[in-house]
This record gives sequence, C-alpha cells and structure tokens, in this order.
Amino acid sequence: QVQLVESGGGLVQPGGSLRLSCAASGRAFSINWAGWYRQAPGKERELVALITSGASTDYADSVKGRFTISRDDAKNTVYLQMNSLKSEDTAVYYCYADTMKRGYWGQGTQVTVSS
Repeated sequence: QVQLVESGGGLVQPGGSLRLSCAASGRAFSINWAGWYRQAPGKERELVALITSGASTDYADSVKGRFTISRDDAKNTVYLQMNSLKSEDTAVYYCYADTMKRGYWGQGTQVTVSS
C-alpha cells in the first residue's frame, strides 16, 4: 500500500554534511507526523527529529542546531539535512511516517562519519 524509500546516506568526514531523503509512494494517505530515527550498533533505536502535519518540528538534544527536518508535500518526501556531523552520528537512519491508519518505516540508510 505505502512504501518509504530512503536515500542519501554514505561516508562523510567529521564536520561534513549529508541530506537524507525519504520518498513515499502508494495509495493516498494522510500523514499525522513524520520523523527520523537512528540506531547505532549495540544501542537502541532513538528518535532524532520529527515534523507534524502543521509543520512544527522537534529534535533530540544531541542534534539540535545541526540537523533540520523538512518535507515537500507535493513530492511526498521528507528530508533530514545533517550539518556539522560528528562521529557519534554514525548509525543506520530510518524514516517513519505515521498515518491515520498505521505507521510506516523506511528500509534504513547507513551514515558513517569518519576520517
């Protein structure tokens, strides 16, 4: 019915930037809120950023001021702009969309921050 396809991950140096994209396709649906989670090896999955249907945003303290979540409704796409990346940001990043009926997860994309 609905699938989320992520892209934009990769290897970057500390201080660098990446933009992750999450494109939704399938039957029509209404998004209550969308967000990005990440999971590093040996750690629990954590919520990094979210954006509501009213375009309000919120961020984890660890990324506040460095990451920006946004969406393009015409393209059914959610973005995560990541600046000033640190080694601690290394993780698999997953997008999530919460609809009126249920939630959907992307397949995950690897982000590695290393010299």
